[in-house]
Amino acid sequence: MELEAIEELIESNIEDADATVSRPRTVDENHEDDHYAAVVVSPAFEGKSLVQQHQLVYDALGDHMTTDIHAMELKTYTPEEYESLEE
Repeated sequence: MELEAIEELIESNIEDADATVSRPRTVDENHEDDHYAAVVVSPAFEGKSLVQQHQLVYDALGDHMTTDIHAMELKTYTPEEYESLEE
């Protein structure tokens, strides 16, 4: 699955989300390697536990989590949390 397609799914299904998706390791062409990493920033995460935040992302990806994506490393932040990381 293309990185941009994953970003689009997340951003279109989570309110005001900004998603950056990458591959956390080198792709092995001999073995299908559908591991991804995502940093997602959204005000929708406000007041939610980390598990609830990650569930929102998994829900946004829908059936792709069982067909096109083998693993997804997630880092989720509210906009305020993300801004404090950059300081």
